[in-house]
Amino acid sequence: MNPLLNIVSFDIPYPANYGGVIDVFYKLKALSETGVDIILHCFEYRDRSRSAELEKYCKKVYYYKRKVWINPFQRLPYIVATRNNAHLLENLLENDAPILFEALHSCYFLDHPKLAKRKKIVRMHNIEHDYYRLLAEAEKNVFIRAYYRFESKLLLKYEEILANADMILAISPNDTKQLSAMFKKSCFYLPAFHANKEVLSKTGRGNYCFYHGKLSVAENNQAALFLVNQVFSKLSIPFVICGDGVSRELKLAASGCPNIQILEGLSTAEIDERIEHAQINVLSTFQPTGIKLKLLNVLYRGRFVLTNPAMVDNTGLQDLCIVKSRADEFVEIIPKIMEQEFTEQDIAKRREVLYSNFNVEKDAIILKSLIN
Repeated sequence: MNPLLNIVSFDIPYPANYGGVIDVFYKLKALSETGVDIILHCFEYRDRSRSAELEKYCKKVYYYKRKVWINPFQRLPYIVATRNNAHLLENLLENDAPILFEALHSCYFLDHPKLAKRKKIVRMHNIEHDYYRLLAEAEKNVFIRAYYRFESKLLLKYEEILANADMILAISPNDTKQLSAMFKKSCFYLPAFHANKEVLSKTGRGNYCFYHGKLSVAENNQAALFLVNQVFSKLSIPFVICGDGVSRELKLAASGCPNIQILEGLSTAEIDERIEHAQINVLSTFQPTGIKLKLLNVLYRGRFVLTNPAMVDNTGLQDLCIVKSRADEFVEIIPKIMEQEFTEQDIAKRREVLYSNFNVEKDAIILKSLIN
């Protein structure tokens, strides 16, 4: 008889087209393929629709409307309070199987007395109070920045609820270390789940550099502006930026540079195609939290990867990338990389590291054993 698992997701995890839901979707897919029966509980909001794709891997899928308004005097983080739904608790009580809460967002019922005897596991996608603090530092809008700061303070306090979990699954070595210090309990490093099973990188050379991300997120907008203003405006090398929610500021910055192109509305397949044909996938971040799943994707699919220390420190991936700290170092190294051939030896090195450390099938078996 297959083991049964409840997964509570902060969002509908299909399509798997941004960081958090990529980990959720490919985790439930891999668990299903190892023989785990999954009951998925997910919150729906924005423009993400209910998906028949999820029913391929789940015994049952429940959907809950996320609230858009809460009592302004409530002292819970907004991302948690808006995912308070009584029907979720009712459905969790329909069985006695373990519960995997995806991210702090979904933990409203983690300390509920009726779930006291249940096995409860929390998958942490970030140290959330740090993530929101850094979002505030990247945000230019004064009102949004104030919200991020306030949410960060509430999240720092709310993280104490993790003491009610039987197990915490961290997504990066850095997060594992921090969470282990905060909570003297079982805290495991479980690498991010993702779509890739084999390295698809092409040998040879491409003729452009590529950056992609959800550009409506302040962190990604900040990174794209850095690359435009401080790196590619100093070069004549073609630079393609791809992502939805492009800010007016980014469009304006790129408009004066004929070598810079911004693309919106591309599908995942179209983005992957551009990743594969680029000479350099340039990734920069000012958020040293969690792990960036787009980094894994470009390592599995692309040629050279140029990034900064905040993206790769303590991930085990730094040796697969060219790592530079400053804008002038980016400007200096990019023309040199554009002249290099990506070789079979480069691909072999990636296979060795990625297949050992970010193997979805192996990690699903580990997670299944932890659940049992």
